[in-house]
This record gives sequence, C-alpha cells and structure tokens, in this order.
Amino acid sequence: MIDDLSIGMNDTPFVIAGRTFTSRLIVGTGKYPSHAVMAQAHAASGADMVTVAVRRVNISDRSKESLLDYIDPGIFLLPNTAGCSTAEDAIRTAHLGREAGLSNWVKLEVIGDERTLFPDNEALIDATKILVRDGFVVLPYTNDDLIACRKLEDAGAAAVMPLGAPIGSGLGIQNVNNLRIIREFARVPLIVDAGVGTASDAALAMELGADGVLLNTAIAGAQDPVAMAEAMKHAVIAGRLACLSGRIPRKMYATASSPVEGMVGR
Repeated sequence: MIDDLSIGMNDTPFVIAGRTFTSRLIVGTGKYPSHAVMAQAHAASGADMVTVAVRRVNISDRSKESLLDYIDPGIFLLPNTAGCSTAEDAIRTAHLGREAGLSNWVKLEVIGDERTLFPDNEALIDATKILVRDGFVVLPYTNDDLIACRKLEDAGAAAVMPLGAPIGSGLGIQNVNNLRIIREFARVPLIVDAGVGTASDAALAMELGADGVLLNTAIAGAQDPVAMAEAMKHAVIAGRLACLSGRIPRKMYATASSPVEGMVGR
C-alpha cells in the first residue's frame, strides 16, 4: 500500500518541529455517530495524527470512558483549544491539556466571531508568542492571510494552518490564489485547515503545494464516514503526487494529443 513516504523519489518527509509523520492527512475526533465509527474512520484514513478538543476529554477522572480509549495508541494526539474566544482562555486550555498528559503540542484556536468562527488573528498571535515561550509546539488555525501567517511564523509557530473555507462549511477552498501566495512565502509547513467538503477539495489543497490537510466534518458528517476517510487518504496522496509531477500549462485553445509529424498524407 502506497503511503506518503513512498510517494515519489522527489518528495521530502512531512516533518513538523522535528517529528516525521507518515501521512499528510490529519483528522479530528468530533461529530462522529459513535466512538467505534471514529476509530474505524481513523484506521481507514491512514492518519497518524488526530486532533482532540481538550474540553471534550474527561481529564478529571480518567477511570471513566473517554474518546481517548478509542484512539489507537500509535496515533499522535494534537490537543486543540476549540471553543476559546480569548488568548487567555486558549493559553489556559493548552496548559490544562499538557498538565493532563495529552501533549505539549497544541492546535491553537482563538475564535473571534461566533457565527463565522473566523479566527481572531490579533489574539492568536499574542497567544502563540506566550505558548511558544512556555515550551509548546504551536500549530495555529488562522485566516488565509499572508500577513497573519507571516506574523505567526515570527511568533514561533511550528506550522501555519490557514482555512480553506469556514469551519464545517464544506465549501472547499475559496481563495486559491491566497493559498498559493502563502505557500510561496511560508518558511514552515502549511496545512490547510477547515472547509474541506469532499476528496477533490483535499486533492486541490495538496496540488496547490500544501504540506498537509486537516479536516474533521467532511469525514465525520459523511453518510459513510469510513469510506470517506479512505477517499480522503487517497485524495491527499494523489494531490501530493500531482504537485510533485508538475501539471501541464493551461492553454486557451486545443493542442492535439497525438503528434502530427510522420502521419501518412502530411
């Protein structure tokens, strides 16, 4: 079975903060019909990193059943600060997750608007600076804005994770050119986070040069989450391979697919 590390001779490993991952697909743990379906979808996706909302984990009494019981021990946990609307709250949540033994990595979310769930970039940058200083590996969820991504890099973010579209919208990538520009200037891994609705969206993200794709609702909310998880796995691999292969240039008019030289009667 092909995986991202065997995708081609010209590829490089997917490395974040010195840690190498075998899959460029990162998936979530929320909105599944059941924990059992979540576990099956994780296996089908091939992902070796999953996000876990700190506020959804029972960290006060680990003797009780938890969604963590359904996550393969070999999968790396990326706690996230979902539900936080201030830098202070996000920082406190990240520390809570680390103290509970989840990880010193954090998917940093600071939401600035309840309806659109767009990030508060100013608070996000402030929180990133503090958490990096406190020893966290910070992966911030941000808008598809070059300047915000640059400031997050300067603040010490280990990766930048611009949205493709609003969280859970399934709209696919709305600002293709923005992601191209961010990819051109980014000095850290770029992971498209949020808005993916189906496999073609994930493939497009990779074709644009993203280092990875993070998604949740597109799988968890599908009619068959396990099948969609496998589709996303192959889409990310195909998109990465297409990016490395170098697509043909777009042309206004047709070009014959068979050469005309040497044809009889010419």
